[in-house]
Amino acid sequence: MIIPGILFKSQTSFPSIFNLKHNFKSFLNPKFTLQFNPISSLKVVWRKDWTLDEAIENDKRYKLCARVVKEVLNEPGQAIPLRYLDKSRERLRLNVRVKTFINNNPGLFDTYYDRIRPKSDLVPFLRPSNRLRNFLEEEKRIYDENEDLVVSKLCKLLMMSRYKVISVDKLVHAKREFGLPNDFLVNLVPKYSNYFRLTGSPGEGQSFLELVEWNPEFAKSVIEQRAEEESHLTGIRVRPNFNYKLPPGFSLRKEMREWVRDWLELDYISPYEDVSHLDQASREMEKRMVAVLHELLSLSLLKRVPVPILGKFTNDYRFSNAFSSAFTRHSGIFYMSLKGGIKTAVLREAYKGDELIDKDPLLGIKDKFVELLEEGWRERAEMLRVRREQVKKDMEMMAAKNGELSEQSCEEAEL
Repeated sequence: MIIPGILFKSQTSFPSIFNLKHNFKSFLNPKFTLQFNPISSLKVVWRKDWTLDEAIENDKRYKLCARVVKEVLNEPGQAIPLRYLDKSRERLRLNVRVKTFINNNPGLFDTYYDRIRPKSDLVPFLRPSNRLRNFLEEEKRIYDENEDLVVSKLCKLLMMSRYKVISVDKLVHAKREFGLPNDFLVNLVPKYSNYFRLTGSPGEGQSFLELVEWNPEFAKSVIEQRAEEESHLTGIRVRPNFNYKLPPGFSLRKEMREWVRDWLELDYISPYEDVSHLDQASREMEKRMVAVLHELLSLSLLKRVPVPILGKFTNDYRFSNAFSSAFTRHSGIFYMSLKGGIKTAVLREAYKGDELIDKDPLLGIKDKFVELLEEGWRERAEMLRVRREQVKKDMEMMAAKNGELSEQSCEEAEL
């Protein structure tokens, strides 16, 4: 449901009638002051969105397999004793034994026997299958084809930060969400020394990635680009603003509707703009924070990011300590999913139902991995089908044989 009285589309830069009316009252009566509800007092009841939760649920099995694969690939020699991997089940959120997982997802790993130590007993090890190694080659190819996109994303993450520098640990923790390759610090950063510089003490948790050069072409948010495209198509100057649309059946109290209306009429503040002069508790800073969150979700692969990961960047992007409440306060822009016991911020405009509208080119990697998994699942289903048919045939043969024996016994009894 679209809230009446709220401008959802981009609009021109002329002052709103609402602002003109109150400015005129203030001019006539100097004692008149416009009172706004403080941001912290505005509450919106969280409501479940089944379709967006389904989008997260659809990726559950894929993400579990990706975590296990990552665990094996990070081992020296890309091989691990099966029992060692079993000990990591809780951390990997794997609710079955590894042997069962391997059987349920054939084609990921090969099992072989080796010794953990000289003269110790032979134990089962896991290593990437040839099929998985072929996928890793495809992954590298897709990253190579989209290297410019990866560089622009990394620059944007730094450009939005307060000091244009971010801890390496934070970036490594969030790399999967934004599509950064595993080796971006080793191969990508040195290759683009005109943009990036590593500082501090690598390996001691005190290293940082610093922006060297500001590229104006990267300093445009998705919202600003959208307004420019609309202006070009219509020939009318369009004001950058958020698309705001509540899901069906969702409504806001009158007080909140009025606050949102007035908040949307504030000038859009680019996430790449210097806001050191703004009060942290101001409505303008709230608008800037929402702009940064919108841009971060837009840069992410799936247009959604777990809130704990976003929380790691609180100081870098000048978020308030209660920044996560913005996802429910601005329910027409974001959705806060609680699926799987993890809070996940989702960008509403990026989805139609449970499907992404515009896919990030780097999602080709996910598509290839899902193809690998589905190939294994089909093989397992076929194997189980053949096995069931064989069991059925064996039972029919046993039944027929038992029938013959019964008939023979009856004949002998009659004699």
